[in-house]
Amino acid sequence: MKTLIIDDERLARNELRRLLENFPKIQIIGEAANADEALGMIDELEPELLFLDIQMPGKNGFELLQSIEGKTPEVIFTTAFDEYAIKAFEFNALDYLLKPIELARLSEAILRVEEEQHIPENAGSFPGTSSKVLGENDQVFVKDGEKCWFVKLGKVRLFESMGNYVRLYFDDQKPLVLKSLNALEDRLNPSTFFRANRKHIINLQWIEKIEPWFSGGLLVTLRGGDKIEISRRQAIRFKDLLSL
Repeated sequence: MKTLIIDDERLARNELRRLLENFPKIQIIGEAANADEALGMIDELEPELLFLDIQMPGKNGFELLQSIEGKTPEVIFTTAFDEYAIKAFEFNALDYLLKPIELARLSEAILRVEEEQHIPENAGSFPGTSSKVLGENDQVFVKDGEKCWFVKLGKVRLFESMGNYVRLYFDDQKPLVLKSLNALEDRLNPSTFFRANRKHIINLQWIEKIEPWFSGGLLVTLRGGDKIEISRRQAIRFKDLLSL
């Protein structure tokens, strides 16, 4: 798993790198000392996992995540302060490690990363381990509690990240499934389903209206009335995708 370490303390980066040598599946592709440096590396290197400090000069770790446009890597926070734990998990963090990091505790975090890559699909489910790309004509089984649906993906107008779950919007239904938005994006046909921002994937065939929005972004209205912002960076991809 391609991994980026982001921490303003060089000694902390070196120590974490040393500990991660115990995990051969973790491939460290770079280090960053601040958020601005990290953003450039995330765009260029496309890491799958971030080890992210919270308190740094300039933007903190939370502000860094808010600045990422498009697909967000998985995140494990590393910090010397425990008061940020609740907020960290609001950002869908896989784990929250207190410095100095112990090898046993790091092992638990790595295990969670591996489990995230192989989420069981038996409850609150969405088709899972196959590598088949799913398009609008594919039908999927969705289970949320005691309710079940067999729904054609073309009817799903919107996918919304809700922590470790994704909410599907189709007809008048809004079930939750145990799946990260990143994992779901990897399964969906990008010619039909577009990652509008950090929290939403939209069905392009459900777009009713497109308007200019703040900072170079776009605001799309879906049939049914849902209004979704397309971030500035994704707006560039959106225009390229739909242009002649």
